[in-house]
Amino acid sequence: MGLDLKSLLQSFALKELAQGMAVTLKHFFKPTITVQYPEERTPISPRFRGEHALRRDEQGEERCVACKLCEAVCPAQAIDIEIDPRSTAEKRLTRVYDIDETKCIFCGFCQEACPVDAIVLGPNFEFFGSVRSDLYFNKERLLANGERWSNELNARIAADARYR
Repeated sequence: MGLDLKSLLQSFALKELAQGMAVTLKHFFKPTITVQYPEERTPISPRFRGEHALRRDEQGEERCVACKLCEAVCPAQAIDIEIDPRSTAEKRLTRVYDIDETKCIFCGFCQEACPVDAIVLGPNFEFFGSVRSDLYFNKERLLANGERWSNELNARIAADARYR
């Protein structure tokens, strides 16, 4: 009987409401942490996985050696690679390197599997397509992404190097 009377008195005293108001007042006078997105940006982790890019080496040639490991490891089967028939044993080239971004789950397995760091997931998260075909990335678009984001990609790879 004593326990029921105690809970009845607490409900009349509105203890939970007072506790909730105390939490509200505690946070009411703290400065806001809202980020005004288009004007302000939050820092992005070096391991963030955004838009795909193909990198070039120091001589300006594409890094990809057509080993097809990224295609094999992709769980969504979003990558399609065809080897150029003019390739030699010393230098294998890709004729087709396509990524279907509508299938991609941005897991980063392709980047981890690549032995020469040719395919990377870059810092760009603001890409979109007004039609489905805008999200099919071919070799030229991937190389253009690599050139556009090269400084950022190199900095991210250097920052993440000790964990690889």
